[in-house]
Amino acid sequence: MSTKIKLDVVSDVVCPWCIIGYNSLNQAIVELGIEDQIELEWQPFELNPDMPAEGENLRDHVARKYGSSAQDSAKARENITQRGADQGFAFNFNDDSKIVNTFDAHILLDYAKSQGKQTALKLRLFSAYFTEHKDVSDRNVLASEVAAVGLDADEAMALLDNPEVRAHLKAEKDQWTAAGISSVPTVVFNRTSALNGAHPVETYKQVLTELLAKQ
Repeated sequence: MSTKIKLDVVSDVVCPWCIIGYNSLNQAIVELGIEDQIELEWQPFELNPDMPAEGENLRDHVARKYGSSAQDSAKARENITQRGADQGFAFNFNDDSKIVNTFDAHILLDYAKSQGKQTALKLRLFSAYFTEHKDVSDRNVLASEVAAVGLDADEAMALLDNPEVRAHLKAEKDQWTAAGISSVPTVVFNRTSALNGAHPVETYKQVLTELLAKQ
């Protein structure tokens, strides 16, 4: 039996709770000293698959999609910003923050997986979007971020208009939706159990410790 714990982290790069949840999960792994016993793979999820190329203002989007008032939305952003700061991650929301389409980003993350650089690219995209106000649907931005983690930008970007690659990514995404995942982050443990949402470090430590005992 494998001694490694397989973690599938289903997430989107424009989901703030996804980076918060990952940071807690990663801290749990580090505190337990089990980095070499973890096999982590990021899986695709689109919060807004129908988002047009121009994107949508974040505040307008939250009000339209969730019915949140401007006051509630501002309070939620403050909470997220504080949670991020507690982990050393900077959320720099402003009035011009936008929600964008992330399908191309997920294709590049799938490519990065084959090159052993998936987590590096995922974290780079989180920082690009939330900290640096970059449009992660813009292909020039994506090419730059791919190169920043040491990947071949030309090879990666050539995949974006390949019909087979796009169909494969859609099938991968649909597989997780069909499995019942409707919100992110969701961490799937050994393809047998899952935790939805951004949990505290201690919660992840408890689950990982129990799984290690079984293995």
